Amino acid sequence: MKRALEEQYGGEEELPQTNPGFNNSPFKFTKYSNAYMLVYIRESDKEKIICNVDEKDIAEHLRIRLKKEQEEKELKKKEKAEAHLYTIIKVARDADLVEQIGKEIYFDLVDHDKVRNFRIQKQLSFNTFKEEVAKEFGIPVQLQRFWLWAKRQNHTYRPNRPLTPQEEAQSVGQLREVSNKANNAELKLFLEVAFGVDLRPIPPPEKIKEDILLFFKLYDPLKEELRYVGRLFVKGNSKPMENFEKLNEMAGFAPDEEIELFEEIKYDPHVMCERIDMKLSFRDSQLEDGDIICIQKSSQGQSSEECRYPTVPAFLDYVHNRQMVRFRSLEKAKEDEFSLELSKQNNYDEVVQSVARHLGLEDPSKIRLTPHNCYSQQPKPQPIKYRGAERLTDMLVHYNQISDILYYEVLDIPLPELQGLKTLKIAFHHATKDEVVIHTIRLPKQSTVGDVISDLKTKVELSHPDAELRLLEVFYHKIYKIFPLHEKIENINDQYWTLRAEEIPEEEKNLGALGRLIHVYHFMKDPAQNQVQVQNFGDPFFLAIHEGETLEEVKIRIQKKLRVSDEEFSKWKFAFLSLGRPEYLQDSDIVSSRFQKRDVYGAWEQYLGLEHSDNTPKRSYAANQNRHAYEKPVRIYN
Repeated sequence: MKRALEEQYGGEEELPQTNPGFNNSPFKFTKYSNAYMLVYIRESDKEKIICNVDEKDIAEHLRIRLKKEQEEKELKKKEKAEAHLYTIIKVARDADLVEQIGKEIYFDLVDHDKVRNFRIQKQLSFNTFKEEVAKEFGIPVQLQRFWLWAKRQNHTYRPNRPLTPQEEAQSVGQLREVSNKANNAELKLFLEVAFGVDLRPIPPPEKIKEDILLFFKLYDPLKEELRYVGRLFVKGNSKPMENFEKLNEMAGFAPDEEIELFEEIKYDPHVMCERIDMKLSFRDSQLEDGDIICIQKSSQGQSSEECRYPTVPAFLDYVHNRQMVRFRSLEKAKEDEFSLELSKQNNYDEVVQSVARHLGLEDPSKIRLTPHNCYSQQPKPQPIKYRGAERLTDMLVHYNQISDILYYEVLDIPLPELQGLKTLKIAFHHATKDEVVIHTIRLPKQSTVGDVISDLKTKVELSHPDAELRLLEVFYHKIYKIFPLHEKIENINDQYWTLRAEEIPEEEKNLGALGRLIHVYHFMKDPAQNQVQVQNFGDPFFLAIHEGETLEEVKIRIQKKLRVSDEEFSKWKFAFLSLGRPEYLQDSDIVSSRFQKRDVYGAWEQYLGLEHSDNTPKRSYAANQNRHAYEKPVRIYN
């Protein structure tokens, strides 16, 4: 019934936590079940409702939409079937470079996915394609010159050479095969168009071997802007200083403006942008067709106060490494609180200083960061140690994915000092009150369990001043360990196991030679399993039993301890369980006879089981392994 009504509508599902109120976050996953609806109809209306639907029965706006969707579907099917007959030609122009550089891209020249593309039959001549271009861009066929793009060894993509008349005489399919080593269905071209003084298209200049086609970007350090300003043919044996007037005109500077030139070489994995020697020829500087030159005014005399990135290499390095990071408070792990622009190369100190500055916190060492788990969409269980990550990228990486989320906490003491301490979250169960109080205990790592208990005694309300406490390890509703007072706390883990503190009852202190201390757990059987499958729930506890004590006598003490009503308690069954197999007991059975003196596998594998339904209200805290048989209020103190 639950699956039919509640679990068929998508959304997220949360796996049960193993440790409520503690550092580990629940694992969430998306449900992909299909939704369905159960509809009841009157018998008398059956013929009206369960009948054939004609086109006239469908609303007009739906008919139009369905027809359009069908046409689009058939068109896509046709294009897919005929894809081998066509070539996609992507044409980049100066207008695309102007539009994209400094806005959508900073490195290389153009994003080919955002330029005009043409779907051309492979058997058509390239000259036919040029006619299509003339119609689209208004550039006469005889004034068009197309360049092939080439991927270089450093992974940049640049115009490499113009098409020859012989190549333009070929079919589109032949040209693609010659030019495309990757053997895909695309052909990428750069359309070169020359303009006269009246800004009308003119025939492109004749290109000889000595000519080099260079593309130019302009950088403004004060505005931190980079934009495309044009292209220029230069002679390979000429020097940049001989072309100053042309370059200044292109940049919009005065003819005698002092400028600096940088060659943009590559950007992956690191930016390489080198200053060009004005006294060397372009050829001696190893410049070739398709290279990119960045222009800026002379940076001499500019201070870091005037501009953050005074040179082109500094700016490109900033752009390459900048990273917007969304910060969330660890206490509100689903909500973005603020975002900061940082550099992937920022070290640990620079990152926490930026966070502290945003929060108005004087001491950055009180900031503790926790990475994001890209799969669970939750904080990772372990925070980043003080200077435990060299760079911001190390903080954001999760296996092969890069996140843009970090969680932060503001600590009451500096993180280096805190790391010298061991922090444990302990759930204190009061002896007489139905409540659980979670305390954070912080002690030096060399402290013992006895030190933890001594500290805890100062923070909790005891049933009497001389009460003794013990510390237990609880996992999935079973008690696995009573910690010895002398055990060091450094290796105790509270991330996956619950640490529970409680008073030691007086009856356990005076067991005598024939008394036994047994484990008592709540359980129920899973009806969905073919074999008997026991599921534990609620709070496990210890119980002192005595030689010859019957189940009937033990039940009286259990009912009193758990404060269960007679009506509810009468429904409970009692069993001895060993390795998950229940053996039901009668009121006259001697309980102690069932428990062996030695450990068979572990004390938790032999226990007295209380079988009854789990009546706990289903709420976020209650839906996990620490749910109580009768829910107790929880208070958390840090």
